[in-house]
Parts: sequence; C-alpha cells; structure tokens
Amino acid sequence: MSGYIAELGAAFLCADLELTPEPGADHAAYIQGWLKVLKEDKRAIFSAAAHAQRAADFLHGLRSVADTKEGAAA
Repeated sequence: MSGYIAELGAAFLCADLELTPEPGADHAAYIQGWLKVLKEDKRAIFSAAAHAQRAADFLHGLRSVADTKEGAAA
C-alpha cells in the first residue's frame, strides 16, 4: 500500500505546484497492480488518499517553515 500512498502523494504535490509529471514506461503495468488491489478492497483508495494527503500537507508545512526561516534571515 505504501507505493500507492507515495504515488497519490506525488500526484497531489504535482497538482498543488502546477507540475505536469511524465509517466514512466512501466506506468501502465504499475496501474494494473493498483487495479487488482482496488478490486479486492473497495476502501483502499480512500485509505491511501487520506495517508497521501497527510504526507502532502506535512511536506507543504516544511516549505512554510523554510520560507519563514528565509524571511527571518533576510
């Protein structure tokens, strides 16, 4: 499940930062693996998305702290 969380978190961050990710050559096979998990556990996407959002929020918080420290140093 950690791979799904990481992938969703990366997608959330790319969207927030207005970045367009480039899918890798093996992306279709990777998505096939997701589909298997999602068919077996209908709630997996919600759990993974919740964890991914918390991770993205944490990373955004680090950026805010860094911005504050830079402002104080100037």
